[in-house]
Amino acid sequence: MTDKRPTSEPVPPDTSYLRSMTEATERAVAGSRAPRSSSTGAGEQLCRDVEQQLDSCAEDLVALSRDVHAHPEEGFAEHGSVERVATVLRRYGHLPRVGVGGLDTALRAESGAGAPHVAVLAEYDALPGIGHGCGHNVICASAVGAFLAAASATTTTGGRVSLVGTPAEEGGGGKELLARRGVFDDVDAVVMLHPFSHDIAAHPFLGRRQLEVVFHGVAAHASAQPFMGRNALDAVVATYQGVAALRQHIPPTDRVHGIITDGGKRPNVVPERASALFYLRSAETGPLQDLTRRLEAIAQGAAEMTGCGVELLWDSQPGYLPIRHNEALAGRWAQHQARRGRTSLPRGVVPEYVTGSTDLGNLSHRVPAMHPMIALEGESLSLHTAEFATAAGATTGDRAVLDGAAGLALTAVDYLADAELRRAVTEEFEAAGGAVDVASFFD
Repeated sequence: MTDKRPTSEPVPPDTSYLRSMTEATERAVAGSRAPRSSSTGAGEQLCRDVEQQLDSCAEDLVALSRDVHAHPEEGFAEHGSVERVATVLRRYGHLPRVGVGGLDTALRAESGAGAPHVAVLAEYDALPGIGHGCGHNVICASAVGAFLAAASATTTTGGRVSLVGTPAEEGGGGKELLARRGVFDDVDAVVMLHPFSHDIAAHPFLGRRQLEVVFHGVAAHASAQPFMGRNALDAVVATYQGVAALRQHIPPTDRVHGIITDGGKRPNVVPERASALFYLRSAETGPLQDLTRRLEAIAQGAAEMTGCGVELLWDSQPGYLPIRHNEALAGRWAQHQARRGRTSLPRGVVPEYVTGSTDLGNLSHRVPAMHPMIALEGESLSLHTAEFATAAGATTGDRAVLDGAAGLALTAVDYLADAELRRAVTEEFEAAGGAVDVASFFD
């Protein structure tokens, strides 16, 4: 007979801290100004020509965004989305290559020749169960529009502009895989955007690593001979508790979160195998390496305490580095967004711990990169929610597509046309550490 006694309900979180954080952000936003750029850029007439080209394809861009939104596909399975992108590109006379870098749903198209070479990046993967709750349909269509508009200017500016469709940002590390396979070897700078609750010229993204901890114990009858067992689940629980104790001793921007993925099969058998999966995040590469060492020590200590063996399986997909924003590019973005009636906030106005991770972080340590946030109307929206997915497929998403495409296109054309801007971009990148061997960071 089933026990039907009532169960308790979860206690809703208190919202007072969230409200105070929101109010503080609103005050900071009200008193902020967009960052400015000292570069002259491409010049007013060329900017107008680019905007006119964008206007001519606006209807197709909105349709592309809506179509990708209506047909969500998860990472590495975005076959319909990449074909929709390719169809639009062919309509405007471009010949995209699908399957670049050995990834079936990666794409590249280019216009112009030689150097300098700026790449506009598209994403189109969706979330399981939520669809485009991260707004990648907006990223996709705005990147396509930016490429089409900027391509029209390369005969004037010289150089090249490319569109690179990058699969599986949501955990699969598509950009890192493409980088390791040489897709970005001839690229001098990359630009893309992300929809958000606010317009921000440069917002931090955390580095992220993934650790699967697998403990191997000794099975035994949990009643008759428990003393003959070595409990792998105890080792997982000790690890989980160790991580909980660690959290008060890490920087407030860092994060560690995890789940138990295997806790044994039956209560009357001492678990021979148990496992957990953790994500580690940090705003800087040094603390991310420190978190790596500390998590390993916790797991190894749990193995010692329980007499179990342990496997530490790092990064089944490529890890993500913290993003390195190029402020020289971000300043141009902010000025061009002002042309669209938007104010792109400088870094630090919106709390920096309201963030996630992106594989663009890896590229930003290889070449100068720009990754602004563009607002969907309604600043209470939160990424990875059904509400955000709805907004991304509505008129507010359409506006973000067109405004974002303009900002990306004009910034890309500035980079091609303005040698002083390119010099400033390069000097800033080198001062921040220059190009690093990203792949070796995760070895």
